[in-house]
Amino acid sequence: TMEPNGGAMRRKLNFVTLAALTLAAYANILCAAETKPAWQLEWEKTVEGAKKEGKLVAALPASAELRKAIGEVFPKRFPGIELDLTNARGPSNASKIAAEHAAGVRDFDLLISGTSTPFNLLNAGILEPAEPLLILPEVKDPKRWFGGHVWLDNAKKFIYAFQVYQSENIWHNPTLMKLDEVRSYDDLLNPKWKGKIGILDPRSPGAGTATWAFFLKIKGEEYLKKLAAQEMFLSRDQRQLADSLAKGKTAVTIGLTYYTFSPFIKAGLPVKPLPDMKEGTYTSCGSSATSIVKNSPHPNATKVFINWLFSKEGQEIYGKAMGQATRRLDVETKWMTAHGVRASKDFLSVEENNRLENYGEDTVNTYWAKSAKIAEEVFK
Repeated sequence: TMEPNGGAMRRKLNFVTLAALTLAAYANILCAAETKPAWQLEWEKTVEGAKKEGKLVAALPASAELRKAIGEVFPKRFPGIELDLTNARGPSNASKIAAEHAAGVRDFDLLISGTSTPFNLLNAGILEPAEPLLILPEVKDPKRWFGGHVWLDNAKKFIYAFQVYQSENIWHNPTLMKLDEVRSYDDLLNPKWKGKIGILDPRSPGAGTATWAFFLKIKGEEYLKKLAAQEMFLSRDQRQLADSLAKGKTAVTIGLTYYTFSPFIKAGLPVKPLPDMKEGTYTSCGSSATSIVKNSPHPNATKVFINWLFSKEGQEIYGKAMGQATRRLDVETKWMTAHGVRASKDFLSVEENNRLENYGEDTVNTYWAKSAKIAEEVFK
């Protein structure tokens, strides 16, 4: 007669034990959640939101290698987020974004381009602050970056630059020009070089424009006019300019880098970079001007992509694909010197870098805009 009561007692004890274990497990879950840092909770929520959005639309530089590299790695890290990448020259991408915005269309999430391109979008009110997108500690901590966080805009929140470096962009034909003949930019005005200077057309966005603006900054307007009077060979075709140097049609070129000359070097043709001029070489942010389109359709996916891109892995992939040097201090960049690129973090102090900078909003508004106007006047 006691067995039923004993069975009931055991069942009651089992129920109480199970309830206690359940409450303890739940308490452990709550405790674990509470001990997670705020950034991790935000990151997990952002990744889940990105997967629900399922897509990211980005306008990137015109590099097939970059498209391939990002397309292979990012989807593996974040399955469920489809990448829609438009690889084209910055002005072309920016024009598409502006046209869509004017038509009330929201397709693109972000733009990564050269220095001056995003300022047109910023001035048109098409961009939103990018700083709130930085979540991961390794990305958000300014101590991870050379010079801290670098913003191209004066408001320091809309256009972020994750690279800064110097590149060898003045090359010569050693059969026509000796190294000691051009040690200053003033030496390019020697009548000996009349008709023998090639330049990447400064009327079209690119390294030719950047160099032309830097010349204005350090040498002045009269210098540009005198240089233009040297009857320079202008071209928007980098291969054509490099070929003119290799064949001796020009003695020196301005605005071309190692990557254009690489096949000529491998072929043993007479093309070599000139050492730094006494006035110095400008520092560039390359193709790293990052801006976020206002009211983008995939805000969570945009956050995920930006944090991955700015991470150590993302910066290594981007730098290798583009041949441009990151500001991240934990990414190895000294190997780039063999390809004509010197990372500022490896060779310059922050102060020296800033003195030679050629990318900030004041520089763009003052020197890039004015030099472009001069170029239109002197090259007709």
